[in-house]
Amino acid sequence: MINNPLIFAAISDLAGIVRGKAFPVADLQKRLRRGVGWTPTNVMITCFDRIADSPFGALGDLLLVPDAEANVEVDFGDGGQVERFMMSDVTDLEGNPWDFCTRSILRDALARLEKVGGVELVAAFEHEFQFKRPPLPRSNAYSLAGFVERRQFGEALVSALEMGGLVPDTFMKEYGVNQYEVTNGPDRGLRAADAAVILRELTRITAGRFGEEVTFTPIRDAAGVGNGVHIHMSFLDGAGAPATHSGDHPSGMSALTGSFVAGVLKYLDSIVALTAPSAISYLRLTPHRWSAAYNNLGFHDREAAVRICPVTAKDPQDIARQYNFEFRAADAAASPHLALAAIVHAGVQGIEEKLPAPAPTEEDLSLLPADILQARGFVRLPESLEEALARMEANATVRGWFSSDLVSVYADHKRGELAHLEGMDQTARCAAYESVY
Repeated sequence: MINNPLIFAAISDLAGIVRGKAFPVADLQKRLRRGVGWTPTNVMITCFDRIADSPFGALGDLLLVPDAEANVEVDFGDGGQVERFMMSDVTDLEGNPWDFCTRSILRDALARLEKVGGVELVAAFEHEFQFKRPPLPRSNAYSLAGFVERRQFGEALVSALEMGGLVPDTFMKEYGVNQYEVTNGPDRGLRAADAAVILRELTRITAGRFGEEVTFTPIRDAAGVGNGVHIHMSFLDGAGAPATHSGDHPSGMSALTGSFVAGVLKYLDSIVALTAPSAISYLRLTPHRWSAAYNNLGFHDREAAVRICPVTAKDPQDIARQYNFEFRAADAAASPHLALAAIVHAGVQGIEEKLPAPAPTEEDLSLLPADILQARGFVRLPESLEEALARMEANATVRGWFSSDLVSVYADHKRGELAHLEGMDQTARCAAYESVY
């Protein structure tokens, strides 16, 4: 078969969908300089491929500019096509960042963190996903049998991740039916979010090579388990030394970490529309689902919105290098870049406000009376996407982190998504999201 190899210039858009354009490999150097054409109204394409009310109409032109440092090329060695895609920026025709480019939005947040906190973010995204085939008789939770069943897939995926520039970490059979987890090592700054996109797409591509489909949907069945995305974070100072840990704090947080986490918790209910952005995300964010239902910090607690993770090191320097915290109120309906930008802005706000480090909770918050929760500063996270959008729009501080129109454009985008779901029951809604994520 005749073949002119193509590279796909990829973006993770407001819907967390990877879109873009392909061009011949032979044109790469030209496209690195000049990009490929793009349209502003594309930002309003929802996850269901409908255009929400757009402020741009048919007007305007943009560019997708590939990033040579975010190139993926994977040859599966099975006689099939070599997979090639490259993470890209959205710019205007003069090359200036576009206000709604998710990579540029994250860059702005990271620059604010460096300016205010004097640190660089290190992060890694854990992903849960499920194979779409009919359910097995039992889940084989965490079992060797469940792993062996997907060993060939797992080994191919780990190889693909490594070939795609990631550092593979773990692959395991998760708790749910046909559910697995794959993780990669941490990366600095923007690269961490790029890696999350690359991992999701290579997981889908690898499954396709085996004649299967996978889904990262937040939840397939309201009565079943969900698929979360857990974002691990730590900091490096200007000299590249760990800046997250301090032995002086009971939970090990440095002063900067404590204020950052406090900011995340303070603004969590107003940013969850960006980190858990589907209508069914809120079926997961309920008590006793090992996700997050309140704006609390936990010490080794998988019910908390932010968790201080365990360390196995004994030497103080090794402890400082290993120490990290985990954001748990996220899923793969979110663009990794947009979700991480929201978390970073919230954390930096906490640093600017000099918020004191929060104390970890040790009880089931769902059992506490509302007046006690309020007195202790805990809030129930939004229980629907509609409520999450309303809280985001009502928070002037959150709106101020972004360009003047981002929050309103994002809210309109999401309301276009919700319009597609009108009249559907929960089962139909879950099926709709499963078909796209």
